[in-house]
Amino acid sequence: MLQAANGGTLEDARQSVLDALGGIPIGRGAQPDEVADLIVYLAADRAAAIHGAEFVIDGGTIRNV
Repeated sequence: MLQAANGGTLEDARQSVLDALGGIPIGRGAQPDEVADLIVYLAADRAAAIHGAEFVIDGGTIRNV
């Protein structure tokens, strides 16, 4: 019903967002397990020296210069 009222599909809406962002270099958004992998690593003893870091998980959408 919502789909018909807005004149498009969920995929059309996703594509519209991607187009507005200028696309995602890897062609898709991050998957939940990819975010979880980073969290697991940061919680591990091997990451004890990482402090005050910011991690952007966006498939390369935001340019970090």
